[in-house]
Amino acid sequence: MVPNENQQYMGIIRLLQHFGWTWVGLFVVKDDSGEHFLQMLEPLLSHHGICLAFVERIINQAHWNMHGEAQDLISNVFQPFADSKARTSILYGESRTIISLIILIALGDSEWKENVSLRKVWITTAQADFATTIIQWGWNYEFFHGAISFTIHKKELPGFKEFLQGIKPDWTKQDTFFKEFWEQAFLCSFPNSSDYTDAYKACTGEESLESLPGPVFEMHILGHSYSIYNAVYAIAHALHAICVSQFKHREVVGGKRVDLQDIQPWQLHSFLRHILFNNSAGETVSFNEKMEMGTGFDITNLVTFPNRSFQRVKVGKVNGNALEGKYFIIREDLIVWQKSFNQVVPLSVCNDHCLPGYQKKKKEGEKFCCYDCILCPEGKISSQKDLDECTQCPEDQYPSKNHEQCIPKMISFLSAEEPLGISLVSIAVAFSLVTVLMLGTFIKHRDTPIVKTSNRDITYGLLISLLLCFLCPLLFLGRPRMMTCFLQKPAFGIIFTVAVSCILAKTVTVVVAFMATRPGPNMKKWMGKRLTNGLVLSCSLTQICICTVWLGTTPPFPDVDTKSVPEEIVVQCNGGSVIMFYIVLGYLGLLSLISLTVAFLARKLPDSFNEAKFITFSMLIFCSVWLSFVPTYLSTKGKYMVAVEIFSILASSVGLLTCIFFPKCYIILLRPELNKRGKLIWRKKEIVL
Repeated sequence: MVPNENQQYMGIIRLLQHFGWTWVGLFVVKDDSGEHFLQMLEPLLSHHGICLAFVERIINQAHWNMHGEAQDLISNVFQPFADSKARTSILYGESRTIISLIILIALGDSEWKENVSLRKVWITTAQADFATTIIQWGWNYEFFHGAISFTIHKKELPGFKEFLQGIKPDWTKQDTFFKEFWEQAFLCSFPNSSDYTDAYKACTGEESLESLPGPVFEMHILGHSYSIYNAVYAIAHALHAICVSQFKHREVVGGKRVDLQDIQPWQLHSFLRHILFNNSAGETVSFNEKMEMGTGFDITNLVTFPNRSFQRVKVGKVNGNALEGKYFIIREDLIVWQKSFNQVVPLSVCNDHCLPGYQKKKKEGEKFCCYDCILCPEGKISSQKDLDECTQCPEDQYPSKNHEQCIPKMISFLSAEEPLGISLVSIAVAFSLVTVLMLGTFIKHRDTPIVKTSNRDITYGLLISLLLCFLCPLLFLGRPRMMTCFLQKPAFGIIFTVAVSCILAKTVTVVVAFMATRPGPNMKKWMGKRLTNGLVLSCSLTQICICTVWLGTTPPFPDVDTKSVPEEIVVQCNGGSVIMFYIVLGYLGLLSLISLTVAFLARKLPDSFNEAKFITFSMLIFCSVWLSFVPTYLSTKGKYMVAVEIFSILASSVGLLTCIFFPKCYIILLRPELNKRGKLIWRKKEIVL
């Protein structure tokens, strides 16, 4: 009628886990039952992250053979108490085990009652019982004050206390147990007793059991007695069920009715399996499919008093048949601890807890409960104490500085409303207006020699493409959308290709024009709009085809980057294909190098007519900007990558605009006397190309 002992093992585990005790000691009786307890409990402790600081086997007093062995036992018992970290100890054994432990401690330290280092939290099993014999009459149980005990479940029976109060030693003449108990409990002797001695007072038989201290006799029902009470009633109900069955069905064995005295124990099993009744305490008694009682264990707290009495206070329960949330119940507020703990839950750990933000690191050569604490790695956090491993923050969050929590990342993109965006927009708009003014100036003075000689149509096309170059950065500002991502890089590639193609056409036109003035091959047939328009159109169509393939296969799309910047989610345009993007840049770079080379070779043409020097300088700036763009872009993260793109677009566009058109505008607006045909006729001299 006792509960399954496995519930007691798990109850001990849950108790240790509840208070965070991971470094505990174990005292077990040195016999087969103690070894069985150790073999069952130790794997469970390890599985649940709890270590045994020590295991000490206690030999019961009756088996002490010689004085030397007692000295060894005393030394072995005292050695575990030197571990000040293990403030919790589990004690497994019977009443004699408790007696032996106290005797060994008392023999080893005459002042053991005042020795604070001996004060621990004791966890005792249901096998141990503090109600002992006459030997402990004068002992003080303060050593076990605050002990937490697992006891077989009980419930007070109505009338039980009154029953104990009415017990007298002369209840039965044949059974001498009552008289022997009476003599030992009250330290008296009956006159007709075989052990009568004048050393004790005479027993009157009117002594009250209620006057005895708790260590000698308890007036409350114990778990074992409660189990016996339920067992007797269970057998009675089973026998009653047999009688009812015989009466209803007239079952006959061997031709005659079966008497209750003839029933064998095994014949009760089938009836016991189905019994169900309420005892006088109001609890339901029944068996599960394993023929076990589902009552579980009570958890009690031992409170001692100066008069050598004690009281067991129920502070919890272990019930294997209860729901998960009610399997283990503990009332921490009801527990009384050892006085040296000042009513604060004691620590019983190998080392201090790892605080949030840290994780465990095992110490070499020691048990897993002993560890160092190291800071969580980058990108990970621990929000609880003593975590084996820090956890990774979600992609949209980042760890705090102390690695205790994950903080939501800020959405980041280059906005036209922030200072950097406003600056870039202002530059783009300002130079767009300058470009419009220049275009208007060239249109207004389209019939002047300086405009005519600089290939008027190509100049218009170059200014319009530069205007679009200055407006192109507006596509890069703001939160990326599907349409803006779709247009950004292809528009940039095509517009700049048109601009560079126009510059290349202007440079080739200058070279062809001067080649036509030299004797020899007839170059005049190459002059005219057909050459320049064809060159611009063919170069631009090639880039358009590349961008069409790009957009048709792997078009750019809005994307988020959660890894580049730890504290931000960067909303950006994903190019779709990095290879296609660099093909666009490569083709643009090729045209720029060709333009630079041709302009460099034509730099020695007559100054009054030649603009190749300005083109050379502008292309040097253009190529320098974009050569520096690649490493800068790759080393930049977040929204500043977009800023680098915009800055490169604006810087290269400004370089082209200022180097090619500012000198012409200077002549048109400030030195109109130089804008005459006579001033632009070159001097005849040898041209070295």
